[in-house]
Amino acid sequence: MRIRGSSHLFRWGSLALILLAVILTAFQLVQYSRLRQYYPPGMIIAGVPVGGLDPEAARQRLLQVYSIPIELYYNDSIIHLDPGLVGFELKLESMLAAADLERSGSSFWVGFWDYLWNREPAPSIIPLVSSISEDRLREYLVIEIASRYDSPPTPPQPIPGSTEFRPGQPGQTLDIERALILIEDALHSPSNRVVILTTQRVSAGRPGLQNLRILLQQIIDANNFTGIAGIYMLDLQTGEEIHFGYRAGQEIPVDPDIAFSASSTIKIPIMVSVYLNSNGQLDEETADLMLDMIQKSINASSDLLMSTLDSVRGPLVVSDNMSALDLNNTFLAGFFCSPEDPCPVLKIYTTPANSRTDVTTYPEIYNQTTPSDMGTLLGDIYQCAETGGGALLVAFPGKITQAACSEMIEYLKEDQIGVLIQSGVPEGTAVAHKHGWTTYGGIIQDVSDAAIVYTPGGNYILSIYVYEDQVIWNNISLLYAQLSRAVYNYFNLPSE
Repeated sequence: MRIRGSSHLFRWGSLALILLAVILTAFQLVQYSRLRQYYPPGMIIAGVPVGGLDPEAARQRLLQVYSIPIELYYNDSIIHLDPGLVGFELKLESMLAAADLERSGSSFWVGFWDYLWNREPAPSIIPLVSSISEDRLREYLVIEIASRYDSPPTPPQPIPGSTEFRPGQPGQTLDIERALILIEDALHSPSNRVVILTTQRVSAGRPGLQNLRILLQQIIDANNFTGIAGIYMLDLQTGEEIHFGYRAGQEIPVDPDIAFSASSTIKIPIMVSVYLNSNGQLDEETADLMLDMIQKSINASSDLLMSTLDSVRGPLVVSDNMSALDLNNTFLAGFFCSPEDPCPVLKIYTTPANSRTDVTTYPEIYNQTTPSDMGTLLGDIYQCAETGGGALLVAFPGKITQAACSEMIEYLKEDQIGVLIQSGVPEGTAVAHKHGWTTYGGIIQDVSDAAIVYTPGGNYILSIYVYEDQVIWNNISLLYAQLSRAVYNYFNLPSE
């Protein structure tokens, strides 16, 4: 009886345990089924932990994290950037769909078994899916950041009453390309929402040419020069020009330019014509004459050189060559000969410059030019020498070479007068130029100098022609030196 009772009791106990196990399993199954509605522990969406959250809560958490403004530091300034301003947008549906697939795609019973044994599921990482408008971000950086916080450079400024320039101050500007990368990285990060913006140092550079133009006019005024001045300057690096006429504090229009007596500056066109006639190669006798013409400004050498072009029409050949270069205000109408025994005028030239009725420098009928014509010719020679191209080679194909142009510049460097444009530059500065002046009854009325100036800060053409009823040499020499010095200082500014 006792054995039977014990067996019966054991049976009921076993059934009770089985029933309890079933109840516990069912309970755990219900619990697990409920947990399956939430994202599993270890799930990360776009760098944000969402384990234990349902899709809606996960959505709100992602929006909250990625809506935090980006904190931008520009030096001491702090700017908060709302991601929405630059078109940042989370692709929530895409990411949540991928997370749901991870949540529900695994085997239910395998997951339940791991749950029963308290085994953590493997981490699930869903990458960020988003979009951003780079155009809007760039626009924000330019308009909202750079325009407000950049410090533009201050260019050097002329010092009134002198030929010097006050040093400029460098500026600081936002490195926009680098900022684009840094901000996009921050927008894509759930935790690193701070960006230290980088800047670039901007050199002050040169002031505008208008500043130099005004300075040159102020120098003319300060020297009490009451005659007519024509100035042409060409920046040989950029091709920018200054060109103006000036008289008694007022600009004179230069279209067409102002006609001046060319004086000895006409020897530059003679030199070019001789090289054209020699196909770019001078024999020894011609080379000696060339040196005498440029270095010593001997008129007889000039006449002999023109005779090699044509014994009768030599000067007209020079004029024709200038016309072929579209330098229509430059001509030579006769040989130099001598004041005591002048040569006949071979042709009367009417040009746009000497046809003006609003201004005249009473240029002689033998030779005339304008500041821009002579400056342009020097620019053509320079370009030919430096690049082997330009107007000379186009107008006279096969008759001139790069080496010939370099030789012409070397000849012009031999004009070592030490005054006018040369006196305004530091000693040792290479100046390839030709100067000239004309006297009438022992009185100087016009002075000219046209030069290529080579400097550390850049090379340039400077062509200055002046006319006055009676030129006082010391005064005009000082004026030239100051004008030349101002241009040199413009190209060689003091350090910041």
